[in-house]
Amino acid sequence: MRVLTVGNMYPPHSYGGYEAVWRAAVQHLRARGHEARVLTTDTRTETHEPDDPDVHRELRWHLHGGEFARLSAPARVRMARHNHAVLRRHLEDMRPDAVAWWSMGGLTMTLLEDVRRRGLPAVAFVHDDWLAYGPAVDPWLRALSGPRRGRAAALAEALAHVPARVDFAHAADYVFVSDFTRRRALGLGLGIPEERTRVAHSGISEDYLRAAPPQPWGWRLLYVGRLDPRKGVEDAVRATALLPEATLELIGGWDEREEQRLRALAAELGIEARVHFSGQRGRRDIAAAYERCDVTVFPVRWEEPWGLVPLEAMAVGRPVVATGRGGSAEYLRDGENCVLFAAGDPEALAAAVRRLADDEPLRARLREGGLATAPEHTERHLNEAVERALEAALERLRVR
Repeated sequence: MRVLTVGNMYPPHSYGGYEAVWRAAVQHLRARGHEARVLTTDTRTETHEPDDPDVHRELRWHLHGGEFARLSAPARVRMARHNHAVLRRHLEDMRPDAVAWWSMGGLTMTLLEDVRRRGLPAVAFVHDDWLAYGPAVDPWLRALSGPRRGRAAALAEALAHVPARVDFAHAADYVFVSDFTRRRALGLGLGIPEERTRVAHSGISEDYLRAAPPQPWGWRLLYVGRLDPRKGVEDAVRATALLPEATLELIGGWDEREEQRLRALAAELGIEARVHFSGQRGRRDIAAAYERCDVTVFPVRWEEPWGLVPLEAMAVGRPVVATGRGGSAEYLRDGENCVLFAAGDPEALAAAVRRLADDEPLRARLREGGLATAPEHTERHLNEAVERALEAALERLRVR
């Protein structure tokens, strides 16, 4: 099976778990004897890790500094035409049996329509709400919105020679990272048939399944993830200020302005010496950070589609304090494998950490609960689901 995989960021030039599981799925397909090509944007990060084979960083998007830039009308057309030309070239060159869509937020969404019109089977692996926000931030589709959308789209297609609308209902099968994300997507009014959707939970690398021994409490807090206001990192910084003995390590990047804001906040609170910004790190460094911390905080304010960080920390044997919002509620259980607190409440976060510090039996119970939970959600489970979904889409085309 030849599979063209498409998305907005691909490791090592990426910032989150969505991209990491895409890479794991590609590696799985190749190990199973399939041909898998990666088509992604020209995004670059500070990493010096070389690219994997057959990774093509040719698509363009308008994300700069964590925000989508405003484009002029000619620039919108140029970007859409460029991305369609790149996709079409790879379709002609590779002749894939199927297309796999990954994180599509910020990309030209009409790429899905281009593939649909060619009659190619496609599967979209939806690990965030890009079906909701993707059309809104796509400059090409947004330019064609309004009461005269149909007439404008027809004219735009004729002039630009690329699709100007997307039939999401028939563009792909959809595999969602959580039932929460699936239900939100089905409520968008896109007409996606429920029978063409399924859930396959995202999973952690099995490299994390090496539990570190318990250690004496030392007030070492850890946050891993994007520096994004929705992630509640500010609440972790403010909670650290309420815990005089605590230190906080932040691993991750994404928005330089958010990092500067968090640094300024730490200075304002007088704790800049206790908040350490470690930047982007690879899997080995992240695993070591889990080992040396006393608790991993997952203070997300938004409805998290799933969340790999708590599972990684559990696999290493470290307790988790989290808000349990969105899809993460499907595996986080208060008092069993984590301690939950109210989102957006630094005092509640600090109280949860104090509770752990004062209760060694609770820490031991969470450790055991986490070590039981993590193996249920590994990359292998998702990778096998990805392969099955692609084969099912291909088989459905054969029997038509």
